[in-house]
Amino acid sequence: MSRKYFGTDGVRGPYGGPIVNEEFAARLGAAAVAWLRGAGERRQPLPAGSDLALERRELPGVGRVLIGRDTRASGAALEAAVARGLRAAGAEPISLGIVPTPAVARAVRASGARLGVVITASHNPASDNGIKFFGPSGVKLTDEDELIIEGHLGAAIAAPAVPLASQLSAAADYVATAQALLPRHALAGWRVVLDTANGATCGTSPAVLRGLGAEVTGIGDAPDGSNINTHVGSEHPAALAARVRAVGARLGIAHDGDGDRCVLCDELGAVLDGDEVLTLLALHALSRGRLMNNTLVVTVQSNLGVDAALAAAGGRVLRTQVGDRYVIERMRAEGATLGGESSGHIICSEISPTGDGLVAALKVIEVMLDSGKPLSELRRALIKFPQLTAAVKVREKKPIETLPHLTATIQALEGELGAKGRLLVRYSGTESKLRLLVEGPTEVIVAAALARLQAAVAAEGMTA
Repeated sequence: MSRKYFGTDGVRGPYGGPIVNEEFAARLGAAAVAWLRGAGERRQPLPAGSDLALERRELPGVGRVLIGRDTRASGAALEAAVARGLRAAGAEPISLGIVPTPAVARAVRASGARLGVVITASHNPASDNGIKFFGPSGVKLTDEDELIIEGHLGAAIAAPAVPLASQLSAAADYVATAQALLPRHALAGWRVVLDTANGATCGTSPAVLRGLGAEVTGIGDAPDGSNINTHVGSEHPAALAARVRAVGARLGIAHDGDGDRCVLCDELGAVLDGDEVLTLLALHALSRGRLMNNTLVVTVQSNLGVDAALAAAGGRVLRTQVGDRYVIERMRAEGATLGGESSGHIICSEISPTGDGLVAALKVIEVMLDSGKPLSELRRALIKFPQLTAAVKVREKKPIETLPHLTATIQALEGELGAKGRLLVRYSGTESKLRLLVEGPTEVIVAAALARLQAAVAAEGMTA
């Protein structure tokens, strides 16, 4: 059975739409508590018309649930709604305020809370919002967990809203932990450009870098509730690159709206993606015998050059489906401690149980300090195969195998590329888009193949 509401990274969509609204958020909060109870009295979905508020006195408490959010204007209302559902089902919701997603994961693990909730749509525009969960260990839930939660979705929650308790030390604890990753004053004399996407990292990442002695030039550091990710952040690194060149910075760092991604810019103004970051981190760890099981975990989206670079150094690369939680699951299964996605989700599991943009940046800085090399030189560790991608907006997500023009084109191209390249055609887990990727031996071949895929999609008549 497939999930109806959860995608690649939680529940996400336009705020005020059929899914991301206060009524659904409250129901989702209550359903999450039902999942926490496991085989308890709420194992089965509530019957239609049930009033959970009236039955609350029958339920024993399940402990604290921590809630964080990003800077979207809709965040406070959704937080209150989730809290209402949590409380009605017997949990004790506690607000962490505006904090990065990894700070919530860390707080859950450090405090022993039963669950973490983040109100965020990550890199999506401000008009969207979403809800994602972290289990008791601070790790994202599995597909099976989310399916069980969906099975517990019941009727509307009739319980009234009450004041929400706060625990505002989570941001300070996160800053202190991150700052301790490097020696005191390690960045004295460094000029760094930091783009916080008008999002959840506006108060944390600058504090860490300045605490380490860096001179920080900020971009996207004035959130107003409606400008998160607007022409700034990891999805729009052009402004970061221009500012790095303008001020002569040693490094540029860009986060997404909730702070679990990291895109870097070297001192020459050239942008690095997640594959380049993962490769330089993995090779540095390999050279010092610190890459656990000599293994790096990436997704099918990562460039084949990553595999070649690790293999040449005696390491191996394992791939998962797209989604950082699938990377984390494989890392745990394989005993690996480094993994991530080309989008900039970087997981250093010995430090954080989830993707953490700030931790990733600090680990790269650690390599720069240890090697004495600039980022423009370190990035050369990855020689990419020619690759092009495209995202096509679609009206509906029809099964790809039912699209004759597209499937025929995929089969033909796979036959032509053989072992010298690959295709990836998949729907986005968070947006109404079909994502296309082609890798091959030359840029000309790759461009022609991508054009054929796009023409095949157009021929299906499904584009928005």
